[in-house]
Amino acid sequence: MILFEYPFNERIRAYLRLEYLFDRLFFFAGEGDPHHHQIAVSTLFDILDATERADVKTSVLQDLERQRMALVALRDHPGVAQDALEAMLGDMERTVSALAGQGRAGQPLRENEWLISLRGRLAVPGGATQVDMPSYHAWQHKSEADRAADLQAWIAPLRPLYDAVAMALRLLRESGRRTDIVAEQGGYQQMLAGKLFQLLRVWVDPARGVFPEISANKYMIWIRFSSQDGDAKPQQVAKDIEFQMSLCSA
Repeated sequence: MILFEYPFNERIRAYLRLEYLFDRLFFFAGEGDPHHHQIAVSTLFDILDATERADVKTSVLQDLERQRMALVALRDHPGVAQDALEAMLGDMERTVSALAGQGRAGQPLRENEWLISLRGRLAVPGGATQVDMPSYHAWQHKSEADRAADLQAWIAPLRPLYDAVAMALRLLRESGRRTDIVAEQGGYQQMLAGKLFQLLRVWVDPARGVFPEISANKYMIWIRFSSQDGDAKPQQVAKDIEFQMSLCSA
């Protein structure tokens, strides 16, 4: 099944974007070709840009505190595995402490003069060539292990933010219940009666060759399935589509 997610607010949208960027960063930051490492460096700067535009640190700390209080209320509640609950609360405390204990996310990277100059060069198409920045060209010719070690050192100041965002999204996703639904003639609507949700998740069988176009607010959700082939623009389908959906509100 292909999973599509739709955020109900800009805070969750920012979390999803960061999750996507961290996933790309970790993939390309291992030992590998210099071209892979260039993608990793560019992604590192994308994360810095994303955290500059919004106070993600404060938002995720507030979310985790709210979720922690909800979990604390389950202590001694019948039917709750207390060992698992205490383990989760311990993980949350460590994650929150690590993020709260540092200053602005990634601040050491913003104070690294060489990375600052490289960030400016990479913002220019072709600006990181040996002609414009020979020091970067030399770095790309270091051993794989040395480049990977440098990348891990640069990633380290961002890991507390990654851990916090990953935990907030995991708890949010686990709050939803997956249900089977049929979109008649390719469309589906559901009234929400003002109930506040934060994330909509939609699973689609890839064999159907369709994808959901989603809009949602606190009153209703609207899903319309479309298909796209070759150079043609997406076209709405006019057949029943079976899919699965989850509404998350942790």
